Amino acid sequence: MNEFFTNPDSYFATFAYTILSLLFLIVSRKVYQLLHKEINMNHELVEQDNFAFAFANVGYLSGIVIALGGALTGGTTGNLINDLLDFSLYAFISIILLNLSIVLNDFLILRRMNLKHELVEDQNVGVGVLEAAISIATGLIIYGAVSGDSHHDVINGFLSTVIFWAIGMLMFVLSTFVYNAILNFNLLDEIKKNNFAVGIAYSGVIISIANLIRHGIQGDFVSWEVSAYSILYNSVIALAILPIVRVIADKLLLPGQKLTDELVNQEKPNIGAGLVEAFAYVGCSILLDWTL
Repeated sequence: MNEFFTNPDSYFATFAYTILSLLFLIVSRKVYQLLHKEINMNHELVEQDNFAFAFANVGYLSGIVIALGGALTGGTTGNLINDLLDFSLYAFISIILLNLSIVLNDFLILRRMNLKHELVEDQNVGVGVLEAAISIATGLIIYGAVSGDSHHDVINGFLSTVIFWAIGMLMFVLSTFVYNAILNFNLLDEIKKNNFAVGIAYSGVIISIANLIRHGIQGDFVSWEVSAYSILYNSVIALAILPIVRVIADKLLLPGQKLTDELVNQEKPNIGAGLVEAFAYVGCSILLDWTL
């Protein structure tokens, strides 16, 4: 009977992980509210029907779920109690890093914008979808960092998670510069003008970058040299495909139309065109994930 409560493969283990995951989702919501005291989450979601903030909030919770998945799919110690303690540790780390990524990217990527003004006062859906993408992308990176068999070495597991996360943040910033360089318009100016289509397109860029970084770091931690090579290799590929994929989206997925014209050079930006471009980046990253 005792084995039922200590076996990591028992039905009790499934129940315990599910309850803990739900509790950490509640904790993550409290942490977000604590860091954004100027935003009343319930007021925006229920009373204001704020679609922009709803996007950002759902993306945040999705990022938390993805990050928790990394801890849930990692290696086990063979003892349920130890595994639950490890899961709780990595869950706390994931919540802290994901919230920190939002703060840093608001400063580094959305550096010319006031988050409260854009999400609450202006209800800028372009900013909302970008905030969601940053959360989901960060969740993917954390998933890759903690999904390997690092539970037997907590210190290396913690260090690798934080370092891989930091590299992911750097790649987000680099992708902004690279993506903006291949455009015929200013990315942040369009997002600030509440251009939902451009926000969706760039969200695809961020998620595709994160997915390839996740591919490079996922699995058992072998050595820093191996991890550094894998991250560098996948990061170079991720940045290199941006101009190629945009040409593919422009010429093959939207034949006879100019992608830039659909996104910015008309009175109402074409949200469908933004979705097509986002799909091109994410779809390409998935194919590369399967073939690299």
